[in-house]
Amino acid sequence: MKKLPILLLFFFTVSVVQGQDITGEWNGMLKLQGMQLRLVFNISKTDSGYSATMASPDQGVKGLPVTAASYANSILQLTLTQPAIQYEGTLNNENIFVGNYKQAGQTFPLNLTRDKIEKGKMLRPQEPVKPYPYHSEDIQFENKKDNIVLAGTLTLPKQTGNFPAVILITGSGPQNRDEELLGHKPFLVLSDYLTRNGIAVLRFDDRGTAASKGNFKAATTADFAGDVEAAIQYLQARKEINQKKIGLIGHSEGGIIAPMVAAKNDNVSFIVLLAGTGITGDQILLLQQELIGRANGVSEEALQEGKKINKAAFDIAKQAMDSTSLKTSLVNYLKQMLKQRPGDIPAGMSEDAFIDMQVKQLTNPWMLYFIQYDPALSLEKIKCPVLAINGQKDLQVPSAVNLAAIKAAVEKGGNKNVTIKELPGLNHLFQECTTGSPNEYAEIEQTISPVALNLVTKWILATIK
Repeated sequence: MKKLPILLLFFFTVSVVQGQDITGEWNGMLKLQGMQLRLVFNISKTDSGYSATMASPDQGVKGLPVTAASYANSILQLTLTQPAIQYEGTLNNENIFVGNYKQAGQTFPLNLTRDKIEKGKMLRPQEPVKPYPYHSEDIQFENKKDNIVLAGTLTLPKQTGNFPAVILITGSGPQNRDEELLGHKPFLVLSDYLTRNGIAVLRFDDRGTAASKGNFKAATTADFAGDVEAAIQYLQARKEINQKKIGLIGHSEGGIIAPMVAAKNDNVSFIVLLAGTGITGDQILLLQQELIGRANGVSEEALQEGKKINKAAFDIAKQAMDSTSLKTSLVNYLKQMLKQRPGDIPAGMSEDAFIDMQVKQLTNPWMLYFIQYDPALSLEKIKCPVLAINGQKDLQVPSAVNLAAIKAAVEKGGNKNVTIKELPGLNHLFQECTTGSPNEYAEIEQTISPVALNLVTKWILATIK
């Protein structure tokens, strides 16, 4: 599923006042809650002032558009939206903006400099090192329906054999075959563990990402399901693969895709849902916003107000009959809401521009599909064995409500071969953690808990006997 904006995944606005030349690259290191995140602002001059982009290298974020700010009397002010963030810095004699970053009622020092800031290499002790004790090859296969060539890696316990196999399905956002994020490579670690235990693994780059072709931005979850169908067809053509023992492992959004594919493909012999969802997308987003906001110190009053506003917008999106009426309804709703909350509009941005930004986010093809889709529709049709596991401290896909919904939907369809496990102390990435907040992901050395790796592997081997 689409990853909730984590601290720095935001759009923000910049209006300008002419002054000292501040064009070029500005770098900062944000330190909060035991985590260090680099920020890079690239500022350019335009006929009317400035344009800029922002990157957060440690979160894999590049080229976010800067749409408003002010710079006058050596003071740089940035107002951010989604989440509400402010930055103010004063340019000193050493050409450094000395300032503060504010979010959720908390203030953190943040200085911006022309010099690049390097982070020490993070320890990732679980990542395998070549040479691997198994066969690994880069491959390509085609989604013929959409005329897209996808690229990935196939690992086999040995170069020849008749092996059971799994296809790994990434979470939301443009992910490469290792599902790389925040310095971690979860699918590299998972594929290595499975292959060492006798299971072939196919993992591939999302369409339009890394070496895969296609348009990621125009795709929905249903489109990604088509890519997985093509991966199954590819494995069926490989002589090393046991045709009767091909399964799917999906993480997060991948846990939505796996049931979609299995519900209509009898060649899927089992599925594993890692932090998969059992409730509708709008419910997931509302829970995410509340849980992560609370973990980041947002007040209960602000959380409930935000929930009320977002729920109303999601309801409009779910009930819309066509894109034109949807946009009209959203514009009318947001105009009415802003009459009561004019302070929500970032400084330097007009009401129309702010509304247009919100409408584009909600009417994005992926988002609209996600909000409207009910995973139970596919889960009820699954006939193969199902393993669903969630971390007990997962704040992105809360475990209790989703595991219960998955179990209920699968059993409603008459399939009793469903195993549900909540793993204590683990987060959305199945790391051993303290709070479960996304803020911790990058700083935790562990990529996937051995408990989760062992559970998944043993269940698969027992299921395919």
